[in-house]
Amino acid sequence: MQLASIFVGKPVKADYNGNKISTGIFKKKVDGPVKVTSINIEGDKQADLTVHGGVDKAVYAYPAEHYKFWESERTDLHFELGYFGENLATYGLDETNTFIGDVFEMGSIILQVTSPRMPCFKLGIRMGDSRFVKDFMKAEKNGFYFKVLQEGTIEAGDEIRKIKQDGHQLSVKEVIQLYTTRKSDKELLRKAIDSPSLPQDWVDHFEVILLRLP
Repeated sequence: MQLASIFVGKPVKADYNGNKISTGIFKKKVDGPVKVTSINIEGDKQADLTVHGGVDKAVYAYPAEHYKFWESERTDLHFELGYFGENLATYGLDETNTFIGDVFEMGSIILQVTSPRMPCFKLGIRMGDSRFVKDFMKAEKNGFYFKVLQEGTIEAGDEIRKIKQDGHQLSVKEVIQLYTTRKSDKELLRKAIDSPSLPQDWVDHFEVILLRLP
């Protein structure tokens, strides 16, 4: 497993339905060692901290392998690493083999997987197509957020090493599927609720859904 590229960016104004909105999804590749703190990567900033950023969403990673899928799936759009607003483009990780609570080391930092990325309308702005958000969720190729257990520095090309696998075995893809193909799966909902590593707001959300099911 390897860190392919690192991307950071500050919020910029983008057009949306005739208005200007602030978004941090437009990121640029950076070279050389980059400092990672408990809340973000140096040079990076989120526009709306109510849904992005914070300790549990300090770093967003997206599997570089997914870009080939998108190039064939949406031939009308242009894709290149960094287009999904990721901080880290990675090789060797995906939503199926990555579990909530897994711990990874790269460079001198240690990261723990917290949740999948749930897209908002700003992803549609980035792609120039508001319908893309639906395609993104349908594909179940969302990438995932990390919280920072140990601050330090990383650099493109660093090896990614899994140093702890979460014993609960709730995959990132399973969490995504609770929003897509398995919305009424009580067994999976209970599995998510019982996860010791899933952030509390996610647990609370799934508890509400489970209570509403017949």
